[in-house]
Amino acid sequence: MSVTAERIYDYGESATYEPELYHYDSVATEGVDGFENVDGAALAQFDRDGYLVVHNAFTPAEVQGSLQGLLRLISGEVEGFNGVMYEHAATKISVEDMTPEQRQDYVRKFMWFEKYDDRLHRMAHHPKFLAALERLIGETPYLFQDMALLKPPHIGREKPWHQDHAYFELSLNTRVVGAWIALDEATTENGCMIVIPGTHRQGPVVHFKRRDWQICDTHINNRGAVAVPLKPGGCLLFSSLIHHGTPTNHSGLRRRAVQFHYRPLSAPKTSVEERLAIFGEEGKDVTC
Repeated sequence: MSVTAERIYDYGESATYEPELYHYDSVATEGVDGFENVDGAALAQFDRDGYLVVHNAFTPAEVQGSLQGLLRLISGEVEGFNGVMYEHAATKISVEDMTPEQRQDYVRKFMWFEKYDDRLHRMAHHPKFLAALERLIGETPYLFQDMALLKPPHIGREKPWHQDHAYFELSLNTRVVGAWIALDEATTENGCMIVIPGTHRQGPVVHFKRRDWQICDTHINNRGAVAVPLKPGGCLLFSSLIHHGTPTNHSGLRRRAVQFHYRPLSAPKTSVEERLAIFGEEGKDVTC
């Protein structure tokens, strides 16, 4: 079946940036093995640093199933699903004539997909995963955002430094936990996550519409930044206020991942106006 839906492109075109923007001082090597080991010491580390690495969070079979689920969604054969967003590098490429395996190398992200594939749904709602999230959040976790992040070989562009909370209509005191799950090996060469430990305790930062909705490049102090490579099935749990980003994938390797965000079930939503009053540049004496 050919894809006939109108193609959607994510935010903007690739742009250059200073190489030092994604400088890191160390590589994360520690963490816990499996969600069942997210214990008191791990919770304390999360509160201190703003992130926690969980090795072997998902099995090879679960990872493979999720990859197959994404390829199924790329095929265009799943009724009602239209959440695929392409890289701008695909504007002059006839992806409609490609197989899903080929087409994925031009996809930037998927949005709102987990209800369209049982394998992806099971990953997002894995009992051990949810139990660990409940310990981190302090009450029943509620999945409110799901996306898959593909950084295709050679053209997978950066995700500039940002705080995820700047995208959410949730009050600042809402304890939101993001989960970034590697489906390929994520390395420093193909665009693994880079975080700045402790920045979640500095509060909200104004964001600007530049290469993306982002923290201004000149406002970033990446001293102490940590690169977080992951094996397939590894998971990075992180605070919605930690400063993080990913550089361009200049390698020939795929870097596919899924990302879920969870909030407390009882947390009320706010409004776009309230969010922008905190994170938006308008009305503030700030420039970029």
